[in-house]
Amino acid sequence: MNLNRSYYRIYAGKTNIFAELCVKQGFIGGDWGIAQDLSHALPDKWQEFNQQFIPVFLAVNPKKSKVAAGLACGMLHTICKGMQLNDLIICPDGNGQFYVGEIVSDYFYVAGEPLPHRRKVNWFQHSLNKESFSQSLKNSVGSIGTVCNITGYAQELENLLEGKQPLVLIHTDELVEDATVFALEKHLEDFLIKNWASIDLGKEFDIYSEEGELVGQQYPSDTGPIDILAISKDKKTLLVVELKRGRATDAVVGQIQRYMGYVKDELCETGQTVKGVIIALEDDLKLRRALSVAQNIEFFRYQVSFKLFKSA
Repeated sequence: MNLNRSYYRIYAGKTNIFAELCVKQGFIGGDWGIAQDLSHALPDKWQEFNQQFIPVFLAVNPKKSKVAAGLACGMLHTICKGMQLNDLIICPDGNGQFYVGEIVSDYFYVAGEPLPHRRKVNWFQHSLNKESFSQSLKNSVGSIGTVCNITGYAQELENLLEGKQPLVLIHTDELVEDATVFALEKHLEDFLIKNWASIDLGKEFDIYSEEGELVGQQYPSDTGPIDILAISKDKKTLLVVELKRGRATDAVVGQIQRYMGYVKDELCETGQTVKGVIIALEDDLKLRRALSVAQNIEFFRYQVSFKLFKSA
């Protein structure tokens, strides 16, 4: 496995409409309505890029929110600058397969063409079948965002490219204390997304969406992706939801506080506030003690139950 390589799932335009064009012409790209050459406007840090281009994006898209603007600019920077030479990308073909390729050039701009902010790609002759992915990788590549970092599945992807079976359990978080709970809560996140309207949080909050598409799952921040970003039905409160994922208490409390700080400073519109929720499998005295002196963060437990039925 190439330890210096990152891995991404990318959609080629809205609804992935330009996937075949990208493969035929050997590139991947993005748009987002920013019609200018960015060759001399790509700092190493995406936060600096966002500060400069969020106002540009909002000027072109005045009805969009700061949440949408931050997401769009962050993904554009990833395509133009964040992805490095030899990084591997996969792109769905719409028929259950994924085109696979590697980045082979720096950024270039092609005015007047689809996805004008481009990188050249060496597309491989063979593709990957989504049915061969582990369930957690299927969930990750199915996220809404145009660009999704799937480097956490590097070993699985390399195994698949070599024709090997995927690993049963994969995690790269050094703070995970319980790998079994980590695996369970990877599925819990998707359960929450799919059943949001029927849980208590769904009575007051909606998962953040733009133009009918959910963008609040794994929303990027400058300290990592937020598990779920939601907004109150009255639009006055942004909610950060973080799953404990088997991590140490101190780690998860510090993480959600950093996420909340990012949301407060970068995403909240005038008059909006931010709250946090941590969800864990077990009652946690350490977590309760920490949250007793932390403002605007609540703790929820979840339960898992199943039944066995004798087969006739």
